[in-house]
Amino acid sequence: MRNGKPVLVNGRPVVRHHTPEKTVIFENLVKMATREAMGARPPFVGPIHLVVEIALAIPASWSRKRQAMAETGQICATKKPDADNVLKAVKDGMNGVVWVDDCQAVEYRMSKKYGTSPGVYVEVMELPLERA
Repeated sequence: MRNGKPVLVNGRPVVRHHTPEKTVIFENLVKMATREAMGARPPFVGPIHLVVEIALAIPASWSRKRQAMAETGQICATKKPDADNVLKAVKDGMNGVVWVDDCQAVEYRMSKKYGTSPGVYVEVMELPLERA
């Protein structure tokens, strides 16, 4: 929609996708980190098991008791970013570097929690072709 009217090309409505700048930056960071981790190895070509652990910073404004509870997993990380959005950005950033295409990821384990070392930790394991 533009000015309340649908965007048309050749008389047909068009859907345009926009990737936010923060997401593009994160995907590029993932691509750089995975290039370094992969070294000279070629991308995997078979099915993949993907583990993604998202560690969010514990808010400094919280009381020490609440911070300790978050660190031990007694408080769940229910704030943004959404885990599925992080997963998509990780998968897109690894395309052509870790695997040929992100459709190769067929098994997932994902968690989002508070941690003292914020970041996204990723493990990729190629599965035997017989499991596919």
